[in-house]
Amino acid sequence: MHVTELPSNIPTKLLIGGVWRESNDSSSISVIDPATTELLAQVANANVDDARDAVAAAYEAQPKWESAAPRERGEVLRKAFEIMRSRSEEIARVMVLENGKTISDARSEVAYAAEFFRWYSEEAVRISGSISRAPSGSNEIIVMRKAIGVAVLVTPWNFPAAMATRKIGPALAAGCSVILKPASDTPLTALMLGQILEEAGVPAGVVNIIPSSHSSKVVSNILHDPRVRKLSFTGSTEVGRTLLAEASDNIISASMELGGNAPFIVFADADLDAAVSGAMLAKMRNGGEACTAANRFYVQAPAAEEFVRKLSEAMSALRIGPGLEEDTQLGPLINAPAIKKVQSLVGEAVGSGAKIRLGGNAIDRKGYFFQATVLGEVPPGSEILKEEIFGPVAPIVPFESEDEVVALANDTDYGLVSYLYTGDLKRGMRMAERLECGMIGLNRGLVSDPAAPFGGVKQSGLGREGGHEGVLEYTETKYIATSW
Repeated sequence: MHVTELPSNIPTKLLIGGVWRESNDSSSISVIDPATTELLAQVANANVDDARDAVAAAYEAQPKWESAAPRERGEVLRKAFEIMRSRSEEIARVMVLENGKTISDARSEVAYAAEFFRWYSEEAVRISGSISRAPSGSNEIIVMRKAIGVAVLVTPWNFPAAMATRKIGPALAAGCSVILKPASDTPLTALMLGQILEEAGVPAGVVNIIPSSHSSKVVSNILHDPRVRKLSFTGSTEVGRTLLAEASDNIISASMELGGNAPFIVFADADLDAAVSGAMLAKMRNGGEACTAANRFYVQAPAAEEFVRKLSEAMSALRIGPGLEEDTQLGPLINAPAIKKVQSLVGEAVGSGAKIRLGGNAIDRKGYFFQATVLGEVPPGSEILKEEIFGPVAPIVPFESEDEVVALANDTDYGLVSYLYTGDLKRGMRMAERLECGMIGLNRGLVSDPAAPFGGVKQSGLGREGGHEGVLEYTETKYIATSW
């Protein structure tokens, strides 16, 4: 297998206790470029023994980091932000190579990811408590927030920088030490973040990074160690259920950012050009490989045909190719199983009556490429409307009334984000209240912001990341009763 050259300074070892070291496992993780299927790197493959070492290092480092002045923790995060911005192009290019996304998407992600370090550098000094008098007058009520303790962070491959900084930032701000287990498809970006945090002055053992292909064994072992007090996971609902069950054995606090099935609703009174622009962002950012991606399109019948036509035109104009080419607008999917899943969902939809208006197939070339695809007249019961597509496919269902589309949109176990386009703000706000989800994009195709609480309801997750809420996930509330 041909090896694509990476910059020589990219780490490929584990980071445990401030030391870059080999794994106790004799195997390694092969990191593959999805655009070429060529080998990028061999990365150390952590096993259970390495996981135990990481927990021990984090536990030893925790008290000193927690006792550091909030301003000190904040200044370290601020420096990490500055270093990350200075290396943004290098990080973006490595991310493209291991993930497949376009260079423009990668640059946007690096900028977004770095903002979590800046935001939580500011939040570190704003973790406040309260003092009040008991209603009976018998005592004073003092409430304070304390670091929850050692946190294990498990991140996915689709946003390898942002999903890591969105967890590391608030954890460090709160005074927690962390063990990051990145996805084995994309470990290089996470290891670069470890390098940046070291340079920023994070003490040895406060941040430990252990890529592993033995995910279930490694994470299970960590969760059954009584020294670990927090789990933050981003990934599928199926894996989230398993980890919640594991975390329950030691009553570990768990934050879960799980699957999505986002409806994108367009009323006939909407600005259709704006709706199509929003759809291109909500559907095609990261090639559709996002939990926030628009997964189901519901368009009011009078506007349905025009919307299908306009969206098909916009998607047909996308240039497909390797992500490092500056004019590429749609890169490859992450791997061969992803192609197989998307092709299967499209085939099932067509078999149930959907009409292919654009694309519909994998591309016969080296790499894991799939055509930008639009499906019209999709029957409401189609499987493609029930599962996360995680690919560049837009299934469109016409609807008649507001009540009908609310029922269709809410008919899912998931509730992460919904997108809604209408020219009537009163209806927009009414719909936003009726839709069962944690986030709403009202006449917007993008909702993510480091200063906003990110998360879902139902089987899309527990807790929130980002905003002030994000740092509170890494704290415990302590109450002191006293009198003076």
